[in-house]
Amino acid sequence: MNHTVSDIASCENQIHQFFHNQRIGHLLKCSNLRHQRGISPVLVFRLLFTLVFTGKNLFRTLEMAGGTCDMGKDTVYRFLNSVHTNWRRFLLLISSRVISRELEPLTDVTTMKVLIADDTLYRRNRSKHVELLARVFDHTDRRYYRGFRMLTLGWSDGISFLPVCCALLSSSKAKNRLVPLRMDIDRRTNGARRRRESIGKATDVLVEMVDQAKASGIKAGHLLFDSWFAFPATIRKLLAHGMHALCMLKVTEKIFYRYQGQDLHLAAIYRKIRKRRGRAKILASVLVEIGENEEGIPVPAKIVFVRDRRSKRWLALLCTDLTLSDEEIVKLYKRRWDIEVFFKMAKSFLNLTKECQGRSFDALTAHATMVCCRYIMLELARRMNKDPRTLGTLFYATCEELKQTGFVEAMIILMTLLEQTLSAIMENSKELIRSLINRFLDELPQIYRTRILFSSKNKLVSC
Repeated sequence: MNHTVSDIASCENQIHQFFHNQRIGHLLKCSNLRHQRGISPVLVFRLLFTLVFTGKNLFRTLEMAGGTCDMGKDTVYRFLNSVHTNWRRFLLLISSRVISRELEPLTDVTTMKVLIADDTLYRRNRSKHVELLARVFDHTDRRYYRGFRMLTLGWSDGISFLPVCCALLSSSKAKNRLVPLRMDIDRRTNGARRRRESIGKATDVLVEMVDQAKASGIKAGHLLFDSWFAFPATIRKLLAHGMHALCMLKVTEKIFYRYQGQDLHLAAIYRKIRKRRGRAKILASVLVEIGENEEGIPVPAKIVFVRDRRSKRWLALLCTDLTLSDEEIVKLYKRRWDIEVFFKMAKSFLNLTKECQGRSFDALTAHATMVCCRYIMLELARRMNKDPRTLGTLFYATCEELKQTGFVEAMIILMTLLEQTLSAIMENSKELIRSLINRFLDELPQIYRTRILFSSKNKLVSC
């Protein structure tokens, strides 16, 4: 047997605790999925939720239940194919609840919270009659596949990543859609809204998802994404909606940025600027303009050129938050890898593209949301089991005193303690102590020495 009795019992207990603590039944009701007659929706949801953890498919699970379960396959299909359920709202509700109640109390208030956006290929190569099935271009393999693009928006605090909302996108071009759109659905339903969204532009869907995440109370100041969405018009639109953008830029001659009064493409800007000498990881940074906002005011941004470790070429990052340093921009963009881990986990272990065999677009959306919900439960369990601040009240209080202190703040604390210790040992030797501290500061890199002297505000002896 692949699963022992104790493993199954532990998994069932963990799922039960997750459903109870996060009030899954109440959230389903708030998402327009109400119990009218027959089997409760939360029981159907739980059955589908646990399939991947038991290692059985739906048919096998219902067959083994026998007479102990009144649920039939028709009940499950009606649940999945419902056009009235607002699955976007359900995922927003559960993610915002977990973030506000479980994760934010474990994270320092000064830590930057970000949103991460990316899409991945949802393959259905063997399908022929799935609604809105399309020829989708995979920019990784540089070829077309049958399926959808799964656009996902996630939240990260640098330790945990949670999917906030997702959308299955077909193709905005009618010639690439292999199966047409159903026209017999009430346009006022959530199902009709999902279908209209799937054939729209991905950038418009992304902006709408960001607005919905903010309206749900999810706090984040920056949106991270790769070069696939890095268009000046999209960045300006995000900035108008109160979200700073941090993204990788495409090296193309079709996109221009205003630099020193000239409209130049990215490679031309790189040739014109002065690079740092040696093997520096950050080659240079410049301030540019990415067009004008609705009031006609130029929109400034910073471009940071970094060395590509895989080749002798360079990469470029753009950030609209001018208060961040070059090092902070590079460090913050590293978090974008969290969403790639989510996609790998969802496809390899949570059966994102394998479990659901339905032809309905509503069923595919319901299944994708369920996979995101499974990942939220696993990520929450990982955070609770590995975060030392969850081991007890005493240890939690101790960790609260030792917040996520930055390098500069830590150095100031250490230098202050060193000065106090030396003063207690070496009486009447203040000049010697000051000279030792100043010599130590002189050996530090210029960037850290400047920040320490500025942040200390005369707490330390100046050079």
